[in-house]
Amino acid sequence: MAKVLCVLYDDPTDGYPTSYARDDLPVIDRYPGGQTAPTPEAVDFTPGRLLGSVSGELGLRGFLEAAGHTLVVTSDKDGDGSVFDRELVDADVVISQPFWPAYLTAERIAAAGNLKLAITAGIGSDHVDLDAAIAHGVTVAEVTYCNSISVAEHVVMTTLALVRNYLPSHRVVLDGGWNIADCVARSYDLEGMQVGTVAAGRIGLAVLRRLAPFEVGLHYTDRHRLPRAVEEELGLTFHESAQDMVPHCDVVTVNAPLHPETEGLFGDKLIGTMKRGAYLVNTARALIVDRDAVDRALRSGQLAGYAGDVWFPQPAPADHPWRTMPHHGMTPHISGSSLSAQARYAAGTREILECWLAGRPVREEYLIVDGGALAGAGAHAYSVHG
Repeated sequence: MAKVLCVLYDDPTDGYPTSYARDDLPVIDRYPGGQTAPTPEAVDFTPGRLLGSVSGELGLRGFLEAAGHTLVVTSDKDGDGSVFDRELVDADVVISQPFWPAYLTAERIAAAGNLKLAITAGIGSDHVDLDAAIAHGVTVAEVTYCNSISVAEHVVMTTLALVRNYLPSHRVVLDGGWNIADCVARSYDLEGMQVGTVAAGRIGLAVLRRLAPFEVGLHYTDRHRLPRAVEEELGLTFHESAQDMVPHCDVVTVNAPLHPETEGLFGDKLIGTMKRGAYLVNTARALIVDRDAVDRALRSGQLAGYAGDVWFPQPAPADHPWRTMPHHGMTPHISGSSLSAQARYAAGTREILECWLAGRPVREEYLIVDGGALAGAGAHAYSVHG
């Protein structure tokens, strides 16, 4: 029997919901490109419920305990003596979300003698030391595509919020004011601007498709160039590197995985080559940008705005400079954890567990590390440096 350790974020401050704003969810059977949505044998939850917090348990307890397995769920993941560290010692499986990552460092993997499977309930497994997972024979899997469109929608929303100065204008209303000049002094139209994405995978391409109707110029850079037919359909301009692309853009959105080639990419040097007054949107990973360089660029006016929902570490400390820097649209890491997305990544997590516990192959597209090497989606997105 397996011990499954699941690390989830805390319940709402006023308690686990007893009712919801909506009664149902649209049914999503397939993603763009044809990949099917998760197909577990069954689910023990109602789609649209809060599944990603501690009491939601990703809907897994009944399934696991009925088969004789042990499920431990906690939000306590950091600091000496955390529940995560105590329970990890004999855990066979670790599950966590990118929004509340259980950082599986090399030291933690070495201390977890039974660990065989690390599941990301969502997408993005950079909180797992992939080199250590390979060295210790740990399989790493994530629910590929489950919340890619959720994140793409968040990118479009925050882009418009920055360019149109939405959040400060909303604050004027909340504060009882009505000074229109205060609201529009930093408000522009997105129409006619040049927008570029660093990486044009599932999220980046979805962003490009959603922005095309806004009559903007579209740019991208990616180590895997898109098919010519897609470039022509959307009118895309390809650039060999981020360094080549960003001087041409009024808005840059980061949709790349975190790996050695992207860590620290947007520092003072690269931001300094962007148009003065450009906007930067990052829903990928915080370490792709230099924290203090972003703060400096907003204060100097080199950047007109910065938005996103990824921080390091997560949760971010109260004194993190991104909480107080000017002209930002930051949120907690929520872009991929809508109730809609949760139904998919909870179902995908169960699908992975069903396969692994029964000794069946896990979907190739869900694999990041398997058999002591990068595999599946991981071989496409990540690079490993031993």
